[in-house]
This record gives sequence, structure tokens and C-alpha cells, in this order.
Amino acid sequence: MTDDATGKPAPEDQPQPPDQLDDTVQAERITRFWDAARPSAGRTSHGGAVGERSENVVPPEAWAFGDSPRLADELLGLVLAGTKTATAESLWAYEAAGEPVPRKGDLSIVLDGAGEPRLLIRTTDVTTVPFDEVTAEHADAEGEGDRTLESWRAEHERYWRRTLADIGREFDPSMPVVCERFKVLFSAGPDATRA
Repeated sequence: MTDDATGKPAPEDQPQPPDQLDDTVQAERITRFWDAARPSAGRTSHGGAVGERSENVVPPEAWAFGDSPRLADELLGLVLAGTKTATAESLWAYEAAGEPVPRKGDLSIVLDGAGEPRLLIRTTDVTTVPFDEVTAEHADAEGEGDRTLESWRAEHERYWRRTLADIGREFDPSMPVVCERFKVLFSAGPDATRA
């Protein structure tokens, strides 16, 4: 839901610290999830063995879809249903956060709206195109709304008008958009990694 006066998320949709978790508890949950999920990614499962490569032990980056717990859960639900196999983010958001752009083969842990690890995904394709050149095929793969390009453009323009302001940028139809395709390798129920 949005506040009609500002177009920003309503207070109940504002991102909140997941259950007020401290970093140590969150790191432990992510590590337990990674221990269960990494064989699905072709990583060994005997954590910390002498000579084991660091990518087998260190969990990949963990993040949630969207900019609110409600949106994170909604989009996660689309992935779990098999409807959503793609996502998009402004290149400017990656640059502002100092984060690398996803690459083919990257692994990610996807969190739900409460910050619980739910999915391990592998990036299968990445292209960066201007907003107004995102394809109908990509819009359909994102699985949102009625899955049309028109719906995708309307919803993503609204999203980026809201979120780009936080990094001092403004939406522009020619802005670079990172279009990412992914495959789910492992999923866990909402209580599978709770302490």
C-alpha cells in the first residue's frame, strides 16, 4: 500500500529490521541455510574441512526482493509458485550501494519479508538495457501483475520513482536497468532456519 499523498510506502510497508534481529543471529540463520542449500549448488557439504575452498564455506550474498517486507513476501511467493524467474534493478542502485552487478553463475540467498533465508538461486543471464528497451519477454519472466510489458513499465516506473530518490537520482526512461534471469536451486519453508 502507498500513502496517496507522497506515493511512498505506507508506514506498515516500510522496511524494518527483521524481527529486530542482531547481525549475529541473522548471520547464523544464513549460515545454517547455506549449509543445507550448498549441495544443491554443487558445493561440498563438509563445512570447513581442511583445504576446502572458501566459496563452499562462505554463504553468498543474501537479499530480499522489493523495498518492503510486504513486497518481499509477495515477490517471493511468485518465485515459489514458479511464476517469477527474473528480476530487474536500476544500475544506479548497484552503483550507489557499491555492489557488483550480478553475473551469470552467481549464487544468491533470497530472504523473505521477515529476513528469513528462503531460496538459493543461481543467475542464468544478465543484460543491461535502457528502461524503455526492456523486452516483453523479460516482463513476462518477472511474473508480476498481468505480466505485460505495459504493466511492468508502470509498476517499475512507480517503484524507481520512489526508490531512486533515496540515492539522489530521478527516474528516466533511458536509465540503465539490469535484467537478471535466475533458477531456483533450493528452497526452505519459513521456519526451516529459525533458531
